[in-house]
Amino acid sequence: MRPIITLLTDFGTADGYVAELKGVLLSAVPDATVVDLSHDVPPQDVECARLAVARYWRRFPVGTVHVVVVDPGVGSARAALAVRSDDRCLVGPDNGVLSPSLLAAGSRVVSLSVPQMASATFHGRDVFAPAAASLALGTPLDALGAAFLDPLILRTPEARRAPDGAIVGEVIAVDRFGNAITNLLAPRGGRIQVGGRDVPIVRTYTDAAAGDIIGVIGSSGFVEVAQREGSAARTMELARGTPVTLRAPRA
Repeated sequence: MRPIITLLTDFGTADGYVAELKGVLLSAVPDATVVDLSHDVPPQDVECARLAVARYWRRFPVGTVHVVVVDPGVGSARAALAVRSDDRCLVGPDNGVLSPSLLAAGSRVVSLSVPQMASATFHGRDVFAPAAASLALGTPLDALGAAFLDPLILRTPEARRAPDGAIVGEVIAVDRFGNAITNLLAPRGGRIQVGGRDVPIVRTYTDAAAGDIIGVIGSSGFVEVAQREGSAARTMELARGTPVTLRAPRA
C-alpha cells in the first residue's frame, strides 16, 4: 500500500506554507498519498487541534503518519515529538495537540532533534515534515530520537455532578455550523440548561422547527447545542467554557 501522510495545520491555504510541507514530503516519498485534513484550525488554537486529532487519528489505516502543526511555541524550548501509537505515527509539537495518541496504551514517544539550519519559525517544514517522511519510508521510531518520558497531555474537562443530581459541564468547542459541542454525555436523553434556556435533547435536527434551539447527541457521543437551520453559538453567544447543565427527562 502507498504510504499515507495526513496534514492538520492552522496555516490556511493562501500563503504557500502548506505547499512547502508537501514539497518536502513528496520529494522524500514520491509515491505518498498526502491527505489534507484541514488547514483551517484557528491560528494557534491548540485545543481545537487536539479535539480534531481525537476524532480522526484512529480512523485512518494502520501505518498512517499524521502531521499536526499548530505550534504557537515554535522555536522555543518546547520539544518536537514523534509518537507511535496503535500502529500509527504522529509528529508535532509538545504542546498537547498529540494528546489523544499519547493517552492510548502502549504509545511510545521520542524527541526529534532540530537541525541547526532549521527556521525558528517553521518547524513544520524543517523538522516535522522530514520526520514524517522518514516514518512513512519505514524508519523505526527509535531511530529518530531519544525516548521522551514526559510529554504534555491535555484532557477534555470532566463534567461534575451537582448536589441536586444535575450534571454540570461546559462548551468545549464550536464547529463551523455554530453547534456548541459540550463535554456532557446523555445516553438516555434529557434536557439541558444553557444561557438561561431550558433546551430539549432530540434525536435529529428534523425533530425541531426551523430556528429552534435544541440539544442533539453528536457523532462523538457528546451533547451539542444546536439551532435548526441556524447557528446556536451566534444566536445564544456561546463560546468555549460556557456552562451547560444536563437534567433528566421530565417525568
